[in-house]
Amino acid sequence: MVTAQPRIFALGTASHAYLELDAAAGAARRDVVTAIASLREPRTTMGGVNLVAGFRPELWRDVMPDDVPGGLAGFDADVVGSDGFTMPATQHDAVLWLSGSATDVVFDVGRAAISALAGLAVVGAETSSWSYRHDLDLTGFEDGTENPSLLEAPGVVLVPDGEPGAGGTVLLLQKWAHDAAAWESTPREEQERVIGRTKLDSVELEDRPEDSHVARTDQEDFGDIFRRNTPYGTITDHGTMFVGFCAAQTPLAAMLDSMAGRTTGVRDALTRFTEPLSGAYYFVPSGEALTRAGATAPG
Repeated sequence: MVTAQPRIFALGTASHAYLELDAAAGAARRDVVTAIASLREPRTTMGGVNLVAGFRPELWRDVMPDDVPGGLAGFDADVVGSDGFTMPATQHDAVLWLSGSATDVVFDVGRAAISALAGLAVVGAETSSWSYRHDLDLTGFEDGTENPSLLEAPGVVLVPDGEPGAGGTVLLLQKWAHDAAAWESTPREEQERVIGRTKLDSVELEDRPEDSHVARTDQEDFGDIFRRNTPYGTITDHGTMFVGFCAAQTPLAAMLDSMAGRTTGVRDALTRFTEPLSGAYYFVPSGEALTRAGATAPG
């Protein structure tokens, strides 16, 4: 039985960084994958850092052709809704997701990773993020209410044993900017109709609107995902990093289509208060596959 990169499920970390990487000019694709796969977080019992590595599906397939689900592809085209609402495609070659107990340790490990990849990969996009009031997002609503438990999550979001890419998972990473002024000036009852749940106790509305966020992303319709969303940004410029894991790409892509209104013409009401700035799919291979890929570091 193959196992996932365990840090995917390491809840409770307060500080996060997402480093999206592109192969440096002239770098061999195999060397890029090998170097990223060989990175390791410090070994420590306190104040440590979790490191998760993912790859553009086409890049991973080039190097590890037998260890990736069939049909998996990068986020190479914008998702455009019926009214022109657009989720941009900003695919990079790889991602490092660092999380830890404090910003300083994440900062130091991130700097060390960038140094180790010098000449092979460059940072194409960087976002730092943090937790907000334990389990809330910046709308003030509880996030991840439909997540499977940690006991259930591996069986839900990992590619099953015996299939190509077993133990791996598909990551959808998106950055969403919030219009805080518009949201905060919206009465709570209307906010609840936008989300589809009550704000204080997170109970789903019996008469949730068709365009509510809950209705447009209902996992009973699209399949289970495991969300590790975090807020990002500053006091004046902030939003949400959507970090969604799934055993297959299809549920994630169908969810985006639903939010944009491509399938029914009904657009997610939350998108009237948030703007997608980025979008990428990464394959996060199993721990064993990552070890194999990193076995021979480029010299």
